[in-house]
Amino acid sequence: MHTPSRPEDLDHPELLWARAATLAVLDAACGDRTEFAVDEDGVWCHATGAGGWWRLTVLDGARAVFCGQDPDGSHTHVDGRQIDFLAGGPPWLPWDLLREDAAGNLFGFVYWWQDGAWHRIPYPDGLGEDGLEGAAPWAGSHEEFLELAVDSRDVPYARRRTLAEAVERFVETARERTADEAAVAALLAPARGVDGPAPRLETALALAARAGVLAT
Repeated sequence: MHTPSRPEDLDHPELLWARAATLAVLDAACGDRTEFAVDEDGVWCHATGAGGWWRLTVLDGARAVFCGQDPDGSHTHVDGRQIDFLAGGPPWLPWDLLREDAAGNLFGFVYWWQDGAWHRIPYPDGLGEDGLEGAAPWAGSHEEFLELAVDSRDVPYARRRTLAEAVERFVETARERTADEAAVAALLAPARGVDGPAPRLETALALAARAGVLAT
């Protein structure tokens, strides 16, 4: 990614949604408690490490918003003043939600997808980094996504490649929104931790349904 990040660093929102949903399914099915949520506002990760977060919202298939913060990498003030990450944003943005985030000083980056491309505000010269790479490096790199997905599960080394292959297959069906119970089960099969319980299939299916990646 560029420093600071640029709109072209992010992949297509359809692919981002599939990756985000895949990470959420794995985390919800395999962990004791999940840092992910899927609701009317999109797919969330509430803790990326050290208090970071991100949220992906897709609106009517043609517009999307990706926002979040990395406490160590997001520069939110220049010359002592808070940056307005929403300045000049289009009228269709979910303004109530975003203004609430802004009031809590939760932004390090806000990108929106419109007319086939990502956009953001012009950054002031003093902004060194917005934190996109720290909070969500998977947003612009499939390799980073695969590494994060595999590293998120405490699986034996010999099973890492099998898990990576399962993740690759599932994210493609998630992008096409053609996943089914067999696809979810195939994703979870190699994701069982060394000492952990079996992944919870019903939990994974429920989350995948909320994310809209299951075949209808």
